[in-house]
Amino acid sequence: MDPVLFEKKESVGHLTLNRPKSRNALSLELMDDMQKKLDKVAEDPDVRAVIIKGNGPVFCAGHDIKEMAGEDYDIHHFRKVFSACSDMMLTLHQLPQPVIAQVHGIATAGGCQLVAACDLAVAETGARFATPGVKIGLFCSTPMVPLSRVIGRRRALEMLLTGRFVSAKEAEQFGLVNKVVEPDELAPETENLAKELARHSRFTLAFGKKAFYSQIDLDEASGYNHTKEMMAINCVAEDAQEGMKAFIEKRGPEWKDC
Repeated sequence: MDPVLFEKKESVGHLTLNRPKSRNALSLELMDDMQKKLDKVAEDPDVRAVIIKGNGPVFCAGHDIKEMAGEDYDIHHFRKVFSACSDMMLTLHQLPQPVIAQVHGIATAGGCQLVAACDLAVAETGARFATPGVKIGLFCSTPMVPLSRVIGRRRALEMLLTGRFVSAKEAEQFGLVNKVVEPDELAPETENLAKELARHSRFTLAFGKKAFYSQIDLDEASGYNHTKEMMAINCVAEDAQEGMKAFIEKRGPEWKDC
């Protein structure tokens, strides 16, 4: 079986981490397979939203420690591992479709990084999150990149320095997840959110997502300078004109995705 499964349900793409016996650890093979599938999804005009989830009892337990411990591995190997992971995480932001993490069980280290790197996240009540690398002498430096940007410095440092588990409720309070639901509601709630997003113009979703990540780290004045131009460009797009006309005419829009 592939380490990552892909299924398309209507306009929603489902990517499933498929190493349940290894707690869906991010092996090089899995990350390579995920990267290839993300690249295909990016080019698929029929996919308007993406859900990332895991098979088995947990979402993702992070990197595969078996590929990292031992004298057989040198620094070149570790650079390859973390480069593959960083590229995969960046691709999630570069993907034209919004990406939702569907989290159950635990999401630790690189798994927590994966949740933070997705655009949105839904978790079940029993889900737990942690960046516990400090406990084994391996600080979660790459996971802290999206984590600190999503939940802020103080919360991120608390998780990184203590390595403690954070409950789903705390994760929601931190802003790491958007919504917490009962376990039997996790899949339908996540899919409903994806379908809600998928009703919009694919062009507009991609345009807006790109605009969001390009302005998020700018100062306020630079953010306005950038986004006022983005708004002007967006206004001349066919779907924007169609959407505004549909609003005026009190009808549903007919998207051309351009």
